[in-house]
Amino acid sequence: MQYISQIVFLIVVAVATYFLYQRITRIRKNIFLGKASGRTSSPERWKTMLLVALGQKKMFKRIVPAFLHMLIYVGFLVINLEVLEFVIDGIAGTHRIFAPMLGGFYTVLINIFEFLAVGVMFSCIAFLIRRNVVKVKRFQGNEMKKWPTLDANLILVIEIVLMFAILTMNATDSLIQGQDEHYPQTGAFFFSGLIVPLFEGMQLSTLIFIERFAWWFHIVGILGFAVYVTYSKHLHIALAFPNTWYSNLNPKGKMENMAEVTNEVKMMLGMPTENANEPPAEIARFGAKDVNDLSWVNIMNAYSCTECGRCTDNCPANMTGKKLSPRKIMMDTRDRAEEVGASLAKGGKGLEDGKSLLGDYITKEEINACTSCNACVEACPVNIDPLAIILQMRRYVAMEESGSPASWNSMFQNVETNFAPWKFPPTDRFKWAEEMESKS
Repeated sequence: MQYISQIVFLIVVAVATYFLYQRITRIRKNIFLGKASGRTSSPERWKTMLLVALGQKKMFKRIVPAFLHMLIYVGFLVINLEVLEFVIDGIAGTHRIFAPMLGGFYTVLINIFEFLAVGVMFSCIAFLIRRNVVKVKRFQGNEMKKWPTLDANLILVIEIVLMFAILTMNATDSLIQGQDEHYPQTGAFFFSGLIVPLFEGMQLSTLIFIERFAWWFHIVGILGFAVYVTYSKHLHIALAFPNTWYSNLNPKGKMENMAEVTNEVKMMLGMPTENANEPPAEIARFGAKDVNDLSWVNIMNAYSCTECGRCTDNCPANMTGKKLSPRKIMMDTRDRAEEVGASLAKGGKGLEDGKSLLGDYITKEEINACTSCNACVEACPVNIDPLAIILQMRRYVAMEESGSPASWNSMFQNVETNFAPWKFPPTDRFKWAEEMESKS
């Protein structure tokens, strides 16, 4: 009978691990619906990841949310060190196994953990107020209805409850010490000590029940949270690091050429082309119509989106009332990848379901409103690149459908025939200078 708790703990961990593995595998398959990215390792990539993902460099453009987010971020990293003790205790059937080993230092550590737990609770409450009372504009929008709003609020409430469980566990534990030999002396904890009066006068059995309930609630909550995150926008907790590592390191404004078009032009000009000795591969599509036409980095960007709205908040097209929302572009890309992945997992039609990212999720009106200014890319805290997806879809519309606006088609034709956007021959290009000279 003494091993029941340990067996139950191992079963809970095994079940959570199974569901987590299944979900991670599914997300990985969804991301790799995209094409190869061609981005290779470099020192600059490691530097970018350390500064942007680990160092939260871009968050501090807005001090108040940056500070609140930092409390949650540091709390998440440090408090989870205590989970190691939870795991060892759960497997070995011990209780606070590190307390006798570390002595007074253990008391210091737990006080630090409690301070961070209170900081996390404070930040989560502040974020709930910002979202639901102050109603910060960037958290609103047509794409933020129903699940996105519920998801954001739910995760904040869960974090508050999990942190309170830690304080409850420590408060009742301190009252049990000295009454039960299984509970070692740990010294006084400041923050949990503030709620000790709530439990004073209770019977020992009641205190043990509350302490054990809080312990199980916290560890099961963390495992459940880990699984839930894979369905949530909070997946950025894990994906921010690879996402920033695979950032587009080209100067802002530089657009990648299409290799297929570049080779065609070189062949026309008699220049050597890449893979010249190989037979020409069949070109499936110019640009992107669906998620499989994007690179896998584009899809990973979509899964890394925090839905914070900084991209949309800085988008000049959105500011002027256009339908474009870079955040929606990323959310739609992720939703389409999820839809295709779920269909394939069930043996369904997948990409052949009669739908596509362009048209069924993202409209031409949205992508045509983009000014290609890179404001969304610059604003994103984790270096997501909505513009890359927009440009690929515009290339598809222009090159496959000839569906660009009439004024654009006119410009394309002028560039093709006159080597300039204007409708006059290259020989007349400097007439304005001659006219100015004659007038002077």
